[in-house]
Amino acid sequence: MKLLHHTPRWDSSTHEVWTEWQHKKLKHYLKNRVFPFSTHYRKLFEEYDFRPDDLRSLDDWAQFPMTSKTDLTVPREQQREFVLQPTEQVLKHEPGVIFHTLLHGRASTKAMLEKEFRPVLLTSTTGRSSDPVPFVYTQHDLHNLEITGRRLMECGRSSPEFRHVNMFPYAPHLAFWQAHQASLGFGTFMVSSGGGKTLGTLGNINLIEKIQPDILIGMPTFVYHLLREAVEMGKHWPNLKRIVLGGEKTAQGLRAHLRDLCHDLGAEVHIISTYGFTEAKMAFPECCSITGITPTGYHLSPDLGIVELINPKTGKLVEAGQPGEIVFTPLDSRGTVVLRYRTGDIAEGGLAWDECPHCGRLGPRLLGPISRASDVKSLALDKVKGTLVDFNMLEHLLDDQKGIAAWQIELRKHNDDPLEVDELHLHVAPESGVTTSEIERMIDHRFHQVTELSPNSVTFHSLEEMRDLLGIGRLLKEEKLVDRRGKAMSPMEPVVSAKS
Repeated sequence: MKLLHHTPRWDSSTHEVWTEWQHKKLKHYLKNRVFPFSTHYRKLFEEYDFRPDDLRSLDDWAQFPMTSKTDLTVPREQQREFVLQPTEQVLKHEPGVIFHTLLHGRASTKAMLEKEFRPVLLTSTTGRSSDPVPFVYTQHDLHNLEITGRRLMECGRSSPEFRHVNMFPYAPHLAFWQAHQASLGFGTFMVSSGGGKTLGTLGNINLIEKIQPDILIGMPTFVYHLLREAVEMGKHWPNLKRIVLGGEKTAQGLRAHLRDLCHDLGAEVHIISTYGFTEAKMAFPECCSITGITPTGYHLSPDLGIVELINPKTGKLVEAGQPGEIVFTPLDSRGTVVLRYRTGDIAEGGLAWDECPHCGRLGPRLLGPISRASDVKSLALDKVKGTLVDFNMLEHLLDDQKGIAAWQIELRKHNDDPLEVDELHLHVAPESGVTTSEIERMIDHRFHQVTELSPNSVTFHSLEEMRDLLGIGRLLKEEKLVDRRGKAMSPMEPVVSAKS
């Protein structure tokens, strides 16, 4: 295992180097941490007659069973089976533990093992598509979160002298804690406001007004809402240099809106998005690219995890550079551990290993946009002729439209009858100076262009009404797609009526 003592640089090593290193690291991790201490995977290894020593290359890992959200939505006692729970009987025979005890004594060894294995923090999934699933962290995990946080700062070209405001909601969710640990790992000033649910919009604006930060961090929707309010209030924030976003997708049109708003505040900024998910216990940043140029992917941490892309239908690995569902395996996690986890997220640009054209870093990058596999839903125009609507593409199209300040799609049954056809209703808040007739023409054109159908209705609201509909300041994530069709549905495939 000599290679494990010489970890390649995360941002300047080639694909070949990482392939060899990850293979040996994975084998070591499975053999010494997962197999002996994970009840769930020990059972799975035995069921499939698999041993870590069977891994002759990373290609063999592609044959190992994947874990999905369904595996995690089980009773609490079964969720505990995903937590690494070491036994004294196993640990006392580990050479590293024996050596440390001889050098430093039993008390020091106990403290070392507690830092590695004792849970000290809990986060959870958001529970949008299922019940929230808890994920526990040890101090070892928090150290890794500092590492990925420091890399986020480095990719964003932050500075220890910069002032940061973290506007993610106070909650047991990855986004807030990744930003919090980033400030610790990078050694920089950060104030956490808790977002809209804690201080409210005005409270956040007053905080920013006093601190005059260099970097704002938060959910795209809330940041957009806050900047709009600040512009309307005539604020002047010339120190702003970066807007760092996470927790939701960030469309190109929204980036443009944010840059325009910052310009009105007297600042020229770079917009940086991050991609993370609870099960990875880390997030991945874009680098600080030239303003206005399309981002070139999310820089991964290959020393902390393996990312594979699969065909979501077959489960097989896709060819290099091809889009696929993101599958993640940690290489150094403690606490809750899931292997070959199917995220349900599609990296539409594939996985790249070449030099980043913006920052020059080597190493793997996930190329976006990143969409949800579940965002593609089959909807029929009538009971005979059908069409396919990609809600992820729909969301990007509406976000990219100038003239629309906020929007929401509502699905409901005609006359609230579970046996009737589905209807699609659009709620919109227009930008100031744009007429409703202009927006209606634009929406009609865009829907027909992309989905071959039109909304059954378009309802216009004030920005304040739309904030309430979207749940801004009330929910962790805004509700851009609301399904009110209810549980009582016809056994037939859902049908959508649409205006001709």
